[in-house]
Order: sequence, then C-alpha cells, then structure tokens
Amino acid sequence: MELSIRQEESTDHQIVFDLIKSAFQEEEISDHQEQFLVQRLRNSDAFIPELSLVAELNGQVVGHILLTKVLIKNDIQEFTSLALAPVSVLPNYQRKGIGGQLIQSAHQKAKSLGYTSIVLLGHENYYPRFGYQQAHLFGINFPFEAPRENCFVLELIPNTLQAVYGTIEYAQEFYQ
Repeated sequence: MELSIRQEESTDHQIVFDLIKSAFQEEEISDHQEQFLVQRLRNSDAFIPELSLVAELNGQVVGHILLTKVLIKNDIQEFTSLALAPVSVLPNYQRKGIGGQLIQSAHQKAKSLGYTSIVLLGHENYYPRFGYQQAHLFGINFPFEAPRENCFVLELIPNTLQAVYGTIEYAQEFYQ
C-alpha cells in the first residue's frame, strides 16, 4: 500500500467534498454536514492551507484532514490553538490506518509551523491513542454541550497548556 500525504490543492476540493460526504454518511453521531463545514473553513481567516492534507493511495485521494485556528480564552488571556475537524477516510479504506497516518502527519506539520496544541470533539476510544487527553483536565471548555469524554486536547509540545485555561472560541464558520 503506497500511501502519500500532501497538502490539499484547489483541484482536490470537489473530490474532498465527496470524500467527506461519503465518510460520514453512515456515522450516527454526525449532522452529515462536515463537507460544507470544510468548504466554509477554506474561506475563513482560521484556514491554514498547509494544514489541509489529503492521503493518496495509488493516485486516488482516499482521506483528508483539516486543522484550523481557534482561540482558548478566559477573562485575562487568549491562547492560539488548532481544531482538528474533520478527519475523513473513504469507507472502503477505513480501518487500515490511513486516518491515523493523516493525524500524525497533521501533528508534525502543525508543530513545524509553530503551533503547540490541538482541540477536538471526537470518539473517546480513538483519539487517546494519538496522545489526546480530556480537555476538562486542563480547565479547557468547549462552547457547546458535549459529553466530557468526547472533548479532547493535545499538547504538541509538553506542558504547553500548563497555564492555559478557558473556553474554546471557534471560527464563526463552525456555527453556520
């Protein structure tokens, strides 16, 4: 299996749209609108082109991941972080490690760009294997109701979040 991961290009947009739609089609905990979220985020100030990655297998795009800028804010300070949303793999290629490779590549790229942490809302049994921990342990809150066990943070650099606490402020495109 010759998997390569690269930055998404504008010529990939429709392929990625269809991929995301297909990846989340059978997902019970989904509003099935993730593909539209990615479209909106590409046109937002939160978008970082280098952190929109695709996985190609034998020339076919089979996966995608997106990290965008968020803030963690309290009454005293604000801290720049990233949000992972979403990671998508075509159904026929799921459970083959492609999502994990996308996540690890995105982590490495984010770190190389100087980012130090990532937040996400996701499956409680999947993300801890990549180092994600429950956000409440850091005093970090999500701006919406969600089960505590699904709210995660990752320190790309150890102790980055030691003095950080507050509520995540997502780009407005998350709420449209």
